[in-house]
Amino acid sequence: MIGVIPLKDSEFNLDISGVAGFFGGDVAVSAMATVHIYQGRKWLGWYNSPGSYEIAKRYGQLGRSRFWDGLYPGINVDPAVLFELDGMQGPKYKGVHSGTIITKTGHLSHLFLQECKAMPDIMINQPRRTTPIAVTVVNLHHIPQCRENPRLVRDTTTPLALIPIAASLGTCVACGVYQDWFCFSMILLGIITSGISCLVIGTGEFTFTHPQHAPGAPPGDGILDVDGGDQVVVLKGPEGAVTPITRGRFLLNFKSHPEYHNIGLSSMLLTLQFLAQLLLVPQGEIFGQVMFLCSLAVSWAYNSYLSSLDRESFQRRILMEQVLQSPRMRKFQFGTRTSMVVFVLLVLSPAEPATLRKTLDDMLPNETRVWSIWKDVIIQNVCDCGDDEKSCSGPSFGNVDGFDLRESDRKLLQVLFTDAESAFNVYHRIQTGSL
Repeated sequence: MIGVIPLKDSEFNLDISGVAGFFGGDVAVSAMATVHIYQGRKWLGWYNSPGSYEIAKRYGQLGRSRFWDGLYPGINVDPAVLFELDGMQGPKYKGVHSGTIITKTGHLSHLFLQECKAMPDIMINQPRRTTPIAVTVVNLHHIPQCRENPRLVRDTTTPLALIPIAASLGTCVACGVYQDWFCFSMILLGIITSGISCLVIGTGEFTFTHPQHAPGAPPGDGILDVDGGDQVVVLKGPEGAVTPITRGRFLLNFKSHPEYHNIGLSSMLLTLQFLAQLLLVPQGEIFGQVMFLCSLAVSWAYNSYLSSLDRESFQRRILMEQVLQSPRMRKFQFGTRTSMVVFVLLVLSPAEPATLRKTLDDMLPNETRVWSIWKDVIIQNVCDCGDDEKSCSGPSFGNVDGFDLRESDRKLLQVLFTDAESAFNVYHRIQTGSL
């Protein structure tokens, strides 16, 4: 025999529209975007999630037809951009041997730069320090296929999804026990629509792709340089190993491309759920309404947890471990930009003198007489070092008094030579294994 429904005689009036506004959809949208990163996440959406209208409005824009554009107006964007797997802008890339210049690289280059920034660096002791700048040297050895499907990240916190699922099912059963069929059906509807939407959106195939390099292409050695920044990345390796960073992409491939009708239908289902809950939940008993809000509260807490996870760090992990196969990376911090530039030239050598000079001019555009003399001497010593590693330990810069310069310019030239000498010493220690 069923007892009296709790709170049946309460005069409390629950304003469901105000409560629905409290449970915003931003965290629900962010939580839904994790289905393409965490393994098995698409199967764990069976709970009464808040923010159904926000999810429908955001992801309904993927539908590309007059009907879907009218129902969910907005710009039709690429699925990878919508789910934050693409769309970020990376640093400028300059190919040393190929002469390739990419002013704005893409999302994977951005991820790679963030990975380099997160690395601990080796502090270089120098007699002069002005503006510290870091150089990351990356030796790329793996050439990935032009199209691959990386494994999704295993989420050790997957069992937490059982909490909102259990809460939704428990509150649904409680409403059924006390025969509050309005709230019972609305919680059940929320569980079903959320689970279906999670499955539909999770059908997108997570893919890595990059263009095929031309046969006989020169090495892809080059520089990722942030204009005005404190980070420089030197890429070393064949063209096919560098291209994934400079021109690679993460994609989401849906079988329903290009119309994405299945996503449009799931968005419509979420919209209908929102309207039904808004109209029918107030018809239930106070106890049922409280159960409904309890299920939303638990689901909202779980969604907040999912949205707090750093999805970009997991993308970086996929890029570094699966796509690039854990390249060898070392990071050094130099005290001056001139020392850093000389070190970069040494890492990129051997190369054509004209190519090295162009790289030097790009990174240090100073064109005064003293700088031109310094650049000529540096290029000569770098080329000698590339031909004979023994010369790296003792570069020959000459006596500054032998140059026809003013006294102040001679002092500046001596300072620049001292910076360059420290870069040569660091490179020699790396080559001999002492650093």
